[in-house]
Amino acid sequence: MSWLWYIVRFFNGCVLALLMMQSLIYLAQLVIAFLELRHHRRSLSRSDPWWMLTSGVALPISILVPAHNEEETIVENVRSMLALHYPDFEVIVINDGSKDRTLAVLIEALGLQKIERVWHADVQHKEILGLYGSPRYPRLLLVDKVNGGKSDALNAGINLSRFPLFCAVDADSLLDHDSLLQVMRPFIEEPEEMVAVGGRICIVNGCTVKSGQVVEIALPTRPLALLQSIEYIRAFLIARLAWSRLGAMLIISGAFGLFKRTAAVQVGGYSHDTVGEDMEIVVKLHRHFRERDQKYQMRFVANSVCWTQAPETLGILRRQRSRWQRGMMQSLAKHRTMIFNPKYGPVGTIGMSYFFLFDIIGPVVELAGLLLVPVSCYLGVVTPHFFLAWLALTFTYGVFLSASSLLLEMMVTRTTRPKDLALLMMSAVLENFGYRQLNSFWRMEGIWQFLTRKQGWGAMQRTKFQKPV
Repeated sequence: MSWLWYIVRFFNGCVLALLMMQSLIYLAQLVIAFLELRHHRRSLSRSDPWWMLTSGVALPISILVPAHNEEETIVENVRSMLALHYPDFEVIVINDGSKDRTLAVLIEALGLQKIERVWHADVQHKEILGLYGSPRYPRLLLVDKVNGGKSDALNAGINLSRFPLFCAVDADSLLDHDSLLQVMRPFIEEPEEMVAVGGRICIVNGCTVKSGQVVEIALPTRPLALLQSIEYIRAFLIARLAWSRLGAMLIISGAFGLFKRTAAVQVGGYSHDTVGEDMEIVVKLHRHFRERDQKYQMRFVANSVCWTQAPETLGILRRQRSRWQRGMMQSLAKHRTMIFNPKYGPVGTIGMSYFFLFDIIGPVVELAGLLLVPVSCYLGVVTPHFFLAWLALTFTYGVFLSASSLLLEMMVTRTTRPKDLALLMMSAVLENFGYRQLNSFWRMEGIWQFLTRKQGWGAMQRTKFQKPV
């Protein structure tokens, strides 16, 4: 049994080293995120949204809304877009071969009719079947096309867009009235170098929506969505802020991101061979500019908010998380020469390396380590008391990070109610008992799907937004 004892001990040491390294990185991200948020707050006075709205410095934006089987939320989404506070924009809804009444409900609700429009095929996509508009909504264009997936729909939107910037927004999401003004700010500060900016994603479940706007903010009432709330706060207010400051941001959420149109066209638009189109286009942009030694910037803006629906059942959440993992691995595989490569700066040495170590190898090592616990105790490699103490320390550290993200949340919003903070803190504790482990298992499932070359998104159920009583 001596050889088995040494193998188990070696593997346990690897698990411990990986977790300690990850914990130190999380702590560093927290400090960096705090510095970035403090810098952001100090610069707000120089780019007040009202000044940007009235000064004429804000560039025109094309809002692209890809829609596939979105009849439950699409009309509310479009009304939300049309009501945004922004000087000059257009809304392009791309019906990507929906099998439900997505196209019909939009035509009926907004009184749209077939129109003609000149456009250029700068990036590839499937056939467009028709264009619809109305004099009542001159900013709105509805595109009906053959189904080709979200990337294909976004490419069609890029071709039909008329403005220098485009904003990709999910059809089940709503933007705050000043979100475009906030996310535009980095483009005003660095007009030549800025190529992409990401906004913050918040969960709309439990909130009250009226005329396409969130009029009352509340936490989700269902436990699974509540657990995702603290997860989203931690992911955006710690990780994205830190990656943004380090110049190593690899993901701009597909639910809300602003891009320079010419830069997206230069890299061929969105790729069709990955389900993680949001990460893929960002990585392609990094690679394009790094290989040509051209100056560029990408940034995350914490106070530019997009509200999105979170899955409320385990089945839908499982499909979402395994798809995220599969999409991330597809991008890393396509651009594997960037991993650990100093040629690509912080993107290769920090960002890509982190995803490889902690989002691919990490889940495998973590679950394998948990499975080896009984063997380790039996062989005397670790004692049950040591394992329980280590588990308690890990959970406590996780709660500390979540609590710290709530402090950052208060720095951004300053309106979080004590009751909501208490519920979020409770969620930060409870997520350690089953939810985190489930996420690791789903990531393993995503790894398996990648290895077996599974394709497609899987069904994502939508529900109507909650309206005032």
